[in-house]
Amino acid sequence: MPRNRLAASLLATTLLAGGAFADTISIAIDSSPAGLDPHLITAFNSALIVQANIYQGLTDLDANLSVVPNLATGWEVSEDGLTYTFTLRQGVTFHDGSAFDAEDVAASIRRVQSTEIASPLASRIDTITGIEVVDSQTIRLTLSAPFAPLLSSLAGIAIVPAEMETDKEALQQTPVGTGPFQFAEWQPNAFLALTAFDDYYMPDQPALSGMRFNFVPEAATRQVGLVSGEYHLLPGVDPATALQLAMQPSITLFETRDLAYTLVGMNTTRGPLGDPRVRMAVNMLLDRQEIIDGALFGAGVPGGPLSPVLTDWALPATEFPCYGRDVEGAKALLAEAGVTGPIPIVMKVLPRQDARDISQVVQQQLAEGGFEVEIVNQEIGQFVQDWRNSDFDMFVSANGGNADPDQYFFRTFYSGGSTNVFKYDNAEVNAMLDEGRNSIDMVARQDTYNALQRVLACEGPVAHLAYGTLTTAVNPRVQGFAIHPLNRLTSLATATMN
Repeated sequence: MPRNRLAASLLATTLLAGGAFADTISIAIDSSPAGLDPHLITAFNSALIVQANIYQGLTDLDANLSVVPNLATGWEVSEDGLTYTFTLRQGVTFHDGSAFDAEDVAASIRRVQSTEIASPLASRIDTITGIEVVDSQTIRLTLSAPFAPLLSSLAGIAIVPAEMETDKEALQQTPVGTGPFQFAEWQPNAFLALTAFDDYYMPDQPALSGMRFNFVPEAATRQVGLVSGEYHLLPGVDPATALQLAMQPSITLFETRDLAYTLVGMNTTRGPLGDPRVRMAVNMLLDRQEIIDGALFGAGVPGGPLSPVLTDWALPATEFPCYGRDVEGAKALLAEAGVTGPIPIVMKVLPRQDARDISQVVQQQLAEGGFEVEIVNQEIGQFVQDWRNSDFDMFVSANGGNADPDQYFFRTFYSGGSTNVFKYDNAEVNAMLDEGRNSIDMVARQDTYNALQRVLACEGPVAHLAYGTLTTAVNPRVQGFAIHPLNRLTSLATATMN
């Protein structure tokens, strides 16, 4: 049947025209999203809006980061680990009224792999070399080599209508998925609204009539709005605001250790930053606990390349010798690399309060080693564009975490990886990354990723800083909210308002 995205959007917008329904949840976030295409977005607020609410994958990750069925109800894996056959859920409809089937899955995977689309997710599924539509409800994927994290990786690959396979523009403004909420309206400087999808395949879901994401730059305004009842939920609350809200008896704070991390990114094509000794010196100049105490109000732990939440994978920060602050040792490394001060660096900063605060502490710490850091605060669209184009010396940002090390490491550190904006190229690291993703033996994979963490922590292009406390603040009108370690609003599909 024809896909009528415009009609669906206009209908949803009309429903909102008379004002929000009483059981529309009002959410306050700090800025407008930088696009809504699930295969292109990298900004936190974009992902917060579209993941789980608008879009779904074949699989999903539950609150324990275990793989569970989603648009696929089950799968079979061949003995050699090279073929996965998925049975798809029946009775699923896209928000434009068209039926979901295996052709949409095939097109979505090809879209993410397309060099023209240039998805930052491409490295997560680049081992898929064969896509066979067996029938409308069955799809078979063939791999070039065994790939242990495939099921986990597919949880992050949203399924979009097949007609969008080569379209790079439409979904950025008007998303069309299969999730419990559908796109209604977006006023870039004010709000973005979703409405309940009446044809959602899960019975009695969603219970809410809609979601309204309000763009409120000032943390104090978001805080006052939550307490007054103007807003019902604040996701990803910054540490300073969390301390204030903890004193409000009517507000409930949901907390978990964050998979996301703060970082200093370094472009290996920019002057001395191409030398691993200089990058190690940067790490040695950083006092991570001082950053946590000063910029995160103590709400975090020093962290290496993997979150301590990943107990099967992450090495403790004490394993990395460059994490002990050593100004003289850093200066000696710089001298060994032939680098003399002053060392001019332009540092671009993600427009979040924690990133801004971190950048100022980092600026002071690096100055002791001879770095002259110029801080440039940017709006989100420009920051993301410069990040994608590798147009930076350094940047301070926050990145979302992943359940399997391959999902972060391969796309970020493999030569030519889909988010290797650092232009990092290390043959030893490439070989270990190949070994880690192609092995199906858990112990062997752990050994490989332990070795990778030791190399990347000190010599890689990312100085990992801290893993904070992921906090969501909720007004008492909201019932049934549960925090998710990936900062998804998954539970709002079943939540209610009183």
